[in-house]
Amino acid sequence: MLYQLALWIRSIMDVPGINLFGYVTFRAAAAAIFALLIAILLGPSIIAALKRRQIGEQAKSELQQVGGHSLKAGTPTMGGLIVLAAVLIPTLLWANIMNMYVVMAVFTTAALGAVGFLDDYLKVIKKYPKGLIGRYKIVGQVVVGFIVGGSIYFFPEWYSTELVPWKTLTTVPFQKMSNFDFGILYIPLVIFIITATSNAVNLTDGLDGLCIGTVGVSALTLAVIAYFSGNAFFADYLNIMHLGGTDELAIFCAAIVGAAMGFLWYNAYPAQVFMGDTGSLALGGAIGVLCVLIKKEFLLPIVGGVFFAETVSVILQVLWFKYTKKRYGEGKRIFLMAPFHHHFEKSGWHESKIVTRFYIVAIMLAIITMATFKVR
Repeated sequence: MLYQLALWIRSIMDVPGINLFGYVTFRAAAAAIFALLIAILLGPSIIAALKRRQIGEQAKSELQQVGGHSLKAGTPTMGGLIVLAAVLIPTLLWANIMNMYVVMAVFTTAALGAVGFLDDYLKVIKKYPKGLIGRYKIVGQVVVGFIVGGSIYFFPEWYSTELVPWKTLTTVPFQKMSNFDFGILYIPLVIFIITATSNAVNLTDGLDGLCIGTVGVSALTLAVIAYFSGNAFFADYLNIMHLGGTDELAIFCAAIVGAAMGFLWYNAYPAQVFMGDTGSLALGGAIGVLCVLIKKEFLLPIVGGVFFAETVSVILQVLWFKYTKKRYGEGKRIFLMAPFHHHFEKSGWHESKIVTRFYIVAIMLAIITMATFKVR
């Protein structure tokens, strides 16, 4: 909104400093600062409101004896409302809201945030133990994925003229000028990516500060890639697709980074609030749709490596348990508990140590992600 306002003001008068609004880097920095301030300033009032309404976390029975999880019962949840406000408001203020890439990123985040909110509402307020039934949650994610994938496949010109020849292609890491064409499988791929990433981030949200911190690292990495993809000079230098308009996504990413830092202020150990599905499903969808929009789908297992590993640990645990139960009559486990951040808890690691080490891994994966553009 401020971008459009600045353009209008510049068209009728010369105001000192107004040209700053033409720089994505300036608006990205402003979005990050605004997001940080919104999260920090809004946090206390939302946390207090959640406490008054007794909207608190219920510790899972299997986690009662792990670490200090029994002490977390009653901690306010649905703090994802703080995250959503801190991401969406600065994005709408500082990004070009006529840019289709921004529109789709905002839509995905808001829509999956609504799905997560409904799940939290049923779970915490209506006291339905399982919240929103799994298949309904999946339906919501699939619909969002179909809208994103369908718009790119059938109407790429809505985004930019550069996207038209690239609409079903993706960059292949570690290869020079190499792209892979998904063809008619593109829409199912987008549906899978958004659904899987949304759920993967949700699985990671099990320790104080773990999810929001790793999301912040991923978003910062994607901000750089989005800026490079939308800049003709950098895209040519790095031999990647030039997609005009994707640089505006750097503002959206910056808002996520600012929101992550602001929310971490209250979510760091010992957490004063949890984001719940309201935040985790929305942020997971945001990471997924960003990789789709900037055509870096194959980089998702690297830039989102922590989420990928957490999901794989759950899948392996379930498959191995079912296999051994069928084969030997007694189910066996690979990990002490899955997702595997709980494995480390059961191994005696303190929660803060696990989170810090996962941050280190996330930062290393971010560096590897950026290295893929030169190591070819």
